[in-house]
Amino acid sequence: MDCLFCNIVKGQIPSEKVYEDNDVYAFKDVNPEAPVHILIIPKRHIKSVDELEETDKELVGHIFLVAKKLAKENKLENGYRLVSNIGEEGGQSVKHLHFHLLGGRSFNWPPG
Repeated sequence: MDCLFCNIVKGQIPSEKVYEDNDVYAFKDVNPEAPVHILIIPKRHIKSVDELEETDKELVGHIFLVAKKLAKENKLENGYRLVSNIGEEGGQSVKHLHFHLLGGRSFNWPPG
């Protein structure tokens, strides 16, 4: 398997790391959509939300707590967006579960 995010976790592709622990890796997006745009990924390859299993509940909860921590560190007290795109029509460009932490500007709904 040749996965961009797996290669980033392995250090084979450089990234601007902002957080790492045994299960999660977070880094700045190379094409930011907001002043703060951080990608938060599990180190273990999971294709998308659609491939999550019951046993992944703790991992996903941990990812959300990491997002909260990074939002606080980046002073996003006025709010932020946490997004995961699923599948081709959902806009998922890398087939590895990831969450976009976006903040530092106002967002509209629907996104765009």
